[in-house]
Amino acid sequence: MLSDILKQNFVDTSGVQFDSNARTALAFVTLRADGEREFLFFRNPSADMLLRESEIDKNLIQKAKIFHYGSISLIHEPCKSAHLAAMRIAKDSGCILSYDPNLRLALWPSAKAAHKGIMSVWDKADIIKINEEEITFLTGGDDPNDDNVVLKKLFHPNLKLLIVTEGSEGCRYYTKKFKGRVAGVKVNPIDTTGAGDAFVSGILYSISIASDQSIFQEEEELRKALRFANICGAITVTERGAIPALPNKEAVAQFMLEATTI
Repeated sequence: MLSDILKQNFVDTSGVQFDSNARTALAFVTLRADGEREFLFFRNPSADMLLRESEIDKNLIQKAKIFHYGSISLIHEPCKSAHLAAMRIAKDSGCILSYDPNLRLALWPSAKAAHKGIMSVWDKADIIKINEEEITFLTGGDDPNDDNVVLKKLFHPNLKLLIVTEGSEGCRYYTKKFKGRVAGVKVNPIDTTGAGDAFVSGILYSISIASDQSIFQEEEELRKALRFANICGAITVTERGAIPALPNKEAVAQFMLEATTI
């Protein structure tokens, strides 16, 4: 079913693997009154945890412009080794490595293990997207709004772009040359599930269609891409569900047009 949904949304599923002995992981999402979520996971074990290095389609990764990953696949073997192998293939192939830690403490054996696991691949990424909660966790309780904390504790020498999402307030960005903030857009939130994924999709789309990597050097170009990403996230929170709420390029363009004419 999930594979078919991806196909219906024009996603290449040629790299998807199926396990006849394990179920797909389930995430139960409870909505609070303000549209924010609480998660409960069921993996016992789930198929994604059993992915092996030998099952990785190397050619698919080598053809990619961007390789995007989270940290959940670093929790258990054999998928941890598969994840690390895929990262090496991507790096050797010249892919841009994009990392969204996507902290889900309930899935890790302990907070200490989560911190160690998330940071174990931190210095390999070219792009990192984190939120304020993750800054507090990864820095041991420091102020997530302090630029010095972010730059000293989380920005590493190989990083091209570090993004901090701030929900409806927008996002902050840090590169070797500049830093700043792009304001969010006002919408009526119904369900925030998928907003972060939509944001990441938006910024990675903008990077993927750029003819070169000048987006990391030209601040105005980056700001336009981040506004596009902010709108992707904002549209997503106006509907229930994750995948059904994700906008296409035309929906974002229409939103931008209406926002300009108001």
